[in-house]
Amino acid sequence: MLIEYKKANIYQGDVLVLQDVDIHAEEGELVYIIGKVGSGKSSLLKTMYCELDLYPENTEKAEVLGRNLLDIRRKEIPALRKEMGIIFQDFQLLHDRSVYNNLRFVLRATGWKKKDDINNRIDEVLEAVGMSDKKDKMPNELSGGEQQRVAIARALLNTPKVIVADEPTGNLDPETASSIVKLLQDIAKKGTAVVMSTHNIPIIDQYPGTVYRCKEGKMTDITKEYNKIDKKELEEEQKD
Repeated sequence: MLIEYKKANIYQGDVLVLQDVDIHAEEGELVYIIGKVGSGKSSLLKTMYCELDLYPENTEKAEVLGRNLLDIRRKEIPALRKEMGIIFQDFQLLHDRSVYNNLRFVLRATGWKKKDDINNRIDEVLEAVGMSDKKDKMPNELSGGEQQRVAIARALLNTPKVIVADEPTGNLDPETASSIVKLLQDIAKKGTAVVMSTHNIPIIDQYPGTVYRCKEGKMTDITKEYNKIDKKELEEEQKD
């Protein structure tokens, strides 16, 4: 199991936003987390890469990539994050440097030293996301969808076992959003666990996976019931 939480309580500051969370993700699994704004989706994802803390007195189990998040030391977090890919809604590219230099910056920061190795890895991930011809472009020369593809390429640099994506299609039109989730699904099929929050209910019908629903302070696995739920009602719920 790459991710496993049992009876985890998720806090944003002093506020309990999700109670008794059970969630797991295995190799090759595509996991969706849905729920309206403020329901705790982003906070949960942040605990997975230790942006938010979990507390032993309030959680039975929280493991990511074999690490116990309840007693992980600060100095161990960079090594954990190196095995993960993290994708944000707003891309978070460095706007003062090219696509190539955005990716080079990450590789150098995570210990890559040889120029040929760096160049080869950048070429590999850009080819994987269909952006080989944009290597020398600046982020402001790219569309939103292209920037998100670069963000995915960045997430792939260190061959992650887990990708955590927080609303990766939130700023994209439907067609571009579909292509991004198709790309994430393809990555999952190669063995990476992909956990993503989304408001985009139609995309789940298009690219099925495990579905967790955050509502009223609780998170529930609704995968089995998903096809029986009124999707219009579910879409409206995300907008509340």
